[in-house]
Amino acid sequence: MAWNTARTRELLLAAATEEFSAKGLAGARVDRIAAAAGVNKERIYQYFGKKDELFDAVLAAEMVRVMTEVPITGSGPEAFGEYAGRLFDRHTTDGVLPRLLFWEGLERGGETVSRATRSDHCAIKVGQVLDVLPGIDRTDAADLLITVITLCDGWPVLPQIDTLLAGSSADRTTRRRAFIVRTATLLAEALAAEVRAAPGAALDQAG
Repeated sequence: MAWNTARTRELLLAAATEEFSAKGLAGARVDRIAAAAGVNKERIYQYFGKKDELFDAVLAAEMVRVMTEVPITGSGPEAFGEYAGRLFDRHTTDGVLPRLLFWEGLERGGETVSRATRSDHCAIKVGQVLDVLPGIDRTDAADLLITVITLCDGWPVLPQIDTLLAGSSADRTTRRRAFIVRTATLLAEALAAEVRAAPGAALDQAG
């Protein structure tokens, strides 16, 4: 019977995603990943190389998946706030990517693999912010996006801090979502206001 390479890769990626998300890079075990996927661990080395490279493949796949599922669309500060809400919802439902990114930061620090590819993906996201908030500075767009990502990623990764600071009321998730949406909207409004107040902005709009 012919070996289904594509299916095997899918099984390994799914098992590795769960293992790395829960244990991190150092704590993950190739034996557990292979067993969960139901394949020989030699397949991991055959398809992905070392454990580090498998982690990279998992992280890249998750980043692309979330970027595709939660695009930044629309126009104006409210649209950006709505994006923040959708990203929060996505991470509340599935906190895998935030956990992977936190593990990467803790274990690798500033070292980033596949930097060129990931930089391209990040540039696309910053470009989407510029489309939603035309006229703002690119660095401001990047800072705005980093702020929202940090707020949303922290929700599934730092639940103990949230409970200690804000308690554990039944409506806590709803309140946190609303606060993040409001924060993102206000920050976007502030940047848009700077654009409107810039010298020559009124002439540009009139023309």
